[in-house]
Order: sequence, then structure tokens, then C-alpha cells
Amino acid sequence: MSYSDFSLSKVKRDFNLTTVENGRFLPETHSIEPSFYLKEALSEGLPIATATGSEKARSELIISPILVEVRKILERKVSFFSGEDFTVAPELGLSGVCDFLISRSPEQIFIEAPAIVIIEAKKGDLKPGLGQCAAEMIAAQKFNEINNIPIKTIYGSVSSGTAWRFLKLEGQILSIDLNDYTVPPVKILLGILVWMVREG
Repeated sequence: MSYSDFSLSKVKRDFNLTTVENGRFLPETHSIEPSFYLKEALSEGLPIATATGSEKARSELIISPILVEVRKILERKVSFFSGEDFTVAPELGLSGVCDFLISRSPEQIFIEAPAIVIIEAKKGDLKPGLGQCAAEMIAAQKFNEINNIPIKTIYGSVSSGTAWRFLKLEGQILSIDLNDYTVPPVKILLGILVWMVREG
């Protein structure tokens, strides 16, 4: 069993989660103007990714450049992983590959605690990715605990690149923001992601 086998109902049942769907849990954040690099990357990548529609294209051409920009804004004091194995507790089904993971450790060779933000890429409908993302967030929570760096809040997102839906895990309470945040404009999303990394 792996992360992709989890639906939202299964992850709730297996890990005794309470879900909260009260709308926006994020505070109002300051928009961050994208760099020339990100503007160029998105001006080229967005049309290709939306035309082909594949999850891989959306990951590589939209999500990845945005997360590289977040790391740059944070002066490379965090690490960013794409497509890395993040098997934490296979006996609980918490095994497999995370699309994207951000750690507060600056080490880039392998994932070190604390893992603070998980992003799951989907090519279209975001709803099926919520359970998978939640399972990966629980794995991050356990990973941090195993490494003696427990973090109060883990953030997550399910994203098609052009739409982002956010989750927050505190203890066994999973909050889901049912608003979708769209790209473009990217400056609002950058503000949200930088806030999440700093606060996580």
C-alpha cells in the first residue's frame, strides 16, 4: 500500500482524523512579486502545460519553478525535493514518492527533518488528491517525531499548477480550505507559500 491508495475517507478512518472545512484558514498574506526568472519560466511553461494537460508537464513547467522561487526568496535556508521516496511507516501504508516536499533543513542531498510542506500534483480535479496529500502530511508529522523535531503544523496543497487547494494538519485535526487559489497571478500564491514555509 502507498500514499496513492488513500482516499480522504480512508485517511480519516485509518488515522482517526477530524476534518474541518470552514473555508480559509490562511491569514491575509503579502503578495510577492515574481523574479524575472519565474516570469519567464511561467510565460513559456504555462501555455505548454495547459495545452498538454499532463500531470508531469504541470509539475515540471508550473509547480517546480514556483517552488524553486520560494526557496530563493527564503535565501536557500530550506530544501526542496521533487519526486523523492518518502517511505516513513510502510506498515501503516505511509510509503511511496512525494511529488514535492519542503524541509526547513537547508540540506539538499537527502530529506532531513523537519518536513513542513507537502505538495501533491494532479492534472485536473483536485479532490481525489486530498486523501493522498493528507497521508503524506501524516507521514511528515511522523517523520519529524521520529527525528525528534516535532512540528506543530504541517501544511499541504493539491495543485494542478494553475489551481492550488490548501490543507493544514495540527495533531489529528485536518483543515481543508475549499477555495482554489489560481495562477496567474503568481504573486498571491508566492506570498501564501512563503508564509506557510515560515510558519510551518
